[in-house]
Amino acid sequence: MKKTFNYVVIGMGVQGLKRANFEKKNFVGFVDPNNKKAKFEKISKVPLETYNSAFVCTPDNKKEKIINYLLKNKKNVLVEKPLYFKDKNVIKKLYALARKNKVVLYTAYNHRFEPHLKKIKYLIKKKKIGKIYLCNIFYGNGTSLLVKKSPWKDKGKGIILDLGSHLIDLSDYLFALKKKESFKLIDNIKFENLSPDYSRFSYYGKKLQINFEMSYCIWKNSFFLDLIGKNGSIHMKCLCKWGPSELIIRKRIKPSGIPKSKNFKIKLKDPTWEEEYLYFKKKVTDKKVKNNEEKDIWINNILNLLT
Repeated sequence: MKKTFNYVVIGMGVQGLKRANFEKKNFVGFVDPNNKKAKFEKISKVPLETYNSAFVCTPDNKKEKIINYLLKNKKNVLVEKPLYFKDKNVIKKLYALARKNKVVLYTAYNHRFEPHLKKIKYLIKKKKIGKIYLCNIFYGNGTSLLVKKSPWKDKGKGIILDLGSHLIDLSDYLFALKKKESFKLIDNIKFENLSPDYSRFSYYGKKLQINFEMSYCIWKNSFFLDLIGKNGSIHMKCLCKWGPSELIIRKRIKPSGIPKSKNFKIKLKDPTWEEEYLYFKKKVTDKKVKNNEEKDIWINNILNLLT
């Protein structure tokens, strides 16, 4: 018999409100000490028998204590990215506790569920453009002043923890990167914030280079991915949340002709939050528990290296 799925959401910020949008019958309530609309002030106030899963949507410095409490009480945890600590042993201890109590610990990276990114992963697997030479990814928005107003965001490592962690995860999702190959920081700049609001870094593999660029100081929200291969190229413009999202597949004409192109455009409400909700629910209700400790430690190590 499959397990039930009843969940609380900890934190009533932007992510927390999105996480509570699905299967209301399974939603026990919000937990937030700073919002009077929350049903519970602290997670310890929620009766343990009423839920088996929790979405942790809190500032980074609150995560360890909350996750530890949940795992000790045999609750499944989805935590907003990144699961980041200066000491990677914290991640190892949390996963050890999850294994001991046979529960799921999952770090949320919702862009993995973006339709065109799923399509690009399929095209790479099918070697649609042959040997891949280069990948460039840009992710930017104009949130620098919102970050500045935040009581916790405009501190420390800045944009790399926020947008950069998404891009590192996506690179692994698309290419299954070799974990020992190197990343290098190129730029980490503070234009309008106390913490870096613009950054560039690169991954240097034996067979592939990936260049990452991110900014809080781009006044039209933007996402671009360009993938250059021996037999053609793949280009993605825009995420569904800003839509429409466009995918372009080009076939190389040798020696230097105009490539043949196929264009695909979709315009729909951001599907990634619901798809990730269902993915997490399946992990919880499935009989087999598989956690992603290796990936989280790898991303944690890269974030420490870059910042």
